[in-house]
Amino acid sequence: MKGNNIAKEIVVALDIGTTKTCAIIGRSDESNMMEIVGVGSAPSTGLTNGIILNIDDTVASIRKAVEEAEFRSGYQVTSMYVGLSGQHIKGQGSKGVIAVTNRNRTITAAEVKRVVEAAQAVVIPMDREILHVLSKEFSVDDQIGIKDPIGMSGVRLEADVHIITGASASVQNMIKAVEKSGFRYQGVVFSPLASSEAVISLDEKELGVALVDIGGGTTDIVIYSDGGVAYSSVLPVGGLHVTRDISIGLMTSLESAEIIKRTHGCAVVELVDPSDMVDVPSVGGRAPRKLYKQELAQIIDARMTEIMEMIDQELIKSGKKEYLAAGVVLAGGVCMMPGSLEAAEKVFNIPARIGQPKDVTGLKDIVATPQFAHSVGLLKYGNRMNQFRAKNLHRKNKPSVFSKIKNLFDDYM
Repeated sequence: MKGNNIAKEIVVALDIGTTKTCAIIGRSDESNMMEIVGVGSAPSTGLTNGIILNIDDTVASIRKAVEEAEFRSGYQVTSMYVGLSGQHIKGQGSKGVIAVTNRNRTITAAEVKRVVEAAQAVVIPMDREILHVLSKEFSVDDQIGIKDPIGMSGVRLEADVHIITGASASVQNMIKAVEKSGFRYQGVVFSPLASSEAVISLDEKELGVALVDIGGGTTDIVIYSDGGVAYSSVLPVGGLHVTRDISIGLMTSLESAEIIKRTHGCAVVELVDPSDMVDVPSVGGRAPRKLYKQELAQIIDARMTEIMEMIDQELIKSGKKEYLAAGVVLAGGVCMMPGSLEAAEKVFNIPARIGQPKDVTGLKDIVATPQFAHSVGLLKYGNRMNQFRAKNLHRKNKPSVFSKIKNLFDDYM
């Protein structure tokens, strides 16, 4: 392994999903672009829909994924950024208002911090904790829609924020699993926020865009409007539900159903050649069977349509669907299935595209698929946070970054 002085330059992202645990190691190159130097993965065990059920099994998955990434990169991992998802995560809007009381009535970083703190002074149940306070926009006196009020003059400052909370037990169990694996966590990040770093542009966020990350057990949604987060949600459906439908419909094992889905699956029946056949392994020692791919597609089509309809209901519920000028960006391993984009556009009735991680070098061919959107985005998020912290090391009495997992500064950026 390389020395610790070099290891400090790297950023490590850990994505613990329902079906797969992925670790990615990266570093900034001379142009400040992320260079992927190590990738490792392992089957996820002990986790269901983003909630840890068995810490020891989860620890084993983390260690295996990290060891593979270390072997490929030659670096030794000591700390990492961890992605977090699950139906326990909730988003809500909030507003804060303060008076600008300094002598010059000029808004400084101190006023911005105060108004964001005022916005997060909402009633949070004892069993939940704040993960992110995301600034959408500010108002100064009668001026609205301000992105950065620092330097402006006024007597009244208002902040419109989006607060994301998670169940304390689930958050702490994830942290315990990382620490029990022998690593230090640098941050816990809501998964779709990380994914957006890799697959959505700033222009799309300004125009209005929805990031939909369909994972194994859950589907994460985050909607951007005017450059800020306007809505977030987690649905309890994902690729595993498609696999289970195939397993039941074709009377085959879950393992075989997953392989069939990945190699022969299509989300839209009309896109399948009626003459194409597929071999289906049987259970109980019986001989494999042949069936038409359209029969397989019918099973997948029904479930994918249901998932897309659930997503569409969330888009409507947000009140922002008609303002999504940049449409919907799909991420997650399920989106690699042929017909996924067509299935989405058919239900949403607005433009959609598949999100491919961009602006990375190194082992980019390995991660250039929608299933790595979260991992690569988490890496970029971590790199941005590391750079921001490095610029602020001179601050005295800097509070613990993870005391309550409240990062006012990183979410204001």
